[in-house]
Amino acid sequence: MMATRATQRPVRAAPDGTEPARSVETGRDFEFTAADFARIRDLIHRVAGISLSDHKRDMAYSRLARRLRARGIDTFRQYLDLLEAENDPAEWEAFTNALTTNLTAFFREAHHFPILAEFVPRRSQPVSVWCSAASTGEEPYSIAMTLIEALGETGARQASVLATDIDTQVLAKAEAGVYQFDQVKHLSPERLKRFFLKGTGAHAGMVKVRPEVRALVRFEQLNLTDRDYQLRTQFDAIFCRNVMIYFDKPTQAQVLTRFEPLVKPGGLLFAGHSENFTYVTQAFRLRGQTVYELTRDASGARAPSRGHAHDALQSSGVAA
Repeated sequence: MMATRATQRPVRAAPDGTEPARSVETGRDFEFTAADFARIRDLIHRVAGISLSDHKRDMAYSRLARRLRARGIDTFRQYLDLLEAENDPAEWEAFTNALTTNLTAFFREAHHFPILAEFVPRRSQPVSVWCSAASTGEEPYSIAMTLIEALGETGARQASVLATDIDTQVLAKAEAGVYQFDQVKHLSPERLKRFFLKGTGAHAGMVKVRPEVRALVRFEQLNLTDRDYQLRTQFDAIFCRNVMIYFDKPTQAQVLTRFEPLVKPGGLLFAGHSENFTYVTQAFRLRGQTVYELTRDASGARAPSRGHAHDALQSSGVAA
């Protein structure tokens, strides 16, 4: 059956003029107006720094409609009123989880992992890495596997990966470390054998991350727009990939400012394939293809610019 396009009908102001005219879409289970979407955009930006574009309107409706059904609420306006009036942390968490996009895979953007593997043996031990958008765990486990391959099983036991995300539901899945075989079938037979347990019986078609990989990773809930991350350690590398595209430029700048003191001198910042921080911050400079390095040295001074020759290497995606 072909879906019919939602139409719009105006809602007239009350005779006393107290209710402004609002544009309401029909063909949906719940009343959802342009004003409702504007309010959702404001709230999710306020609590999570996420900037929802106009074309995310249908996504916002479909995901939050589940919350209206769960709460027995008839309109988005009532739900948003309740959200703000109750100020219930659990409902705010559900609201944020619903609007968070989680797209990930093992060794996604694969060119980053050989760079990490070459980088960590040269660092003072123990090595620490922060994966700031852990999602369902594929990225932090890929980092942990890379550390084991680069440092050896004995050396990697001293290393650590902090994996954080704002979405508590995906963190719960990540901590379990259980995946469909289809999610790992692109990995080499060597990696599959070394890093995963194969499910049998009722768990056939599933795999589980081996305990020695899981032991390297610590999962915590963290909102990147918080003023204080409550992190009292520094990291050799931070992975913040395909997150900043959901933030506006001021929010990106704030996050990068908070990253700077958390990176050890000479440390790296890994970004997503469509993200460019060059014009957002002076704290990090491009080293290669979506890989940035901290510009200050151990004394806290800014390292000098490498000039036009380095700029040419940056544009070609080759590390100097």
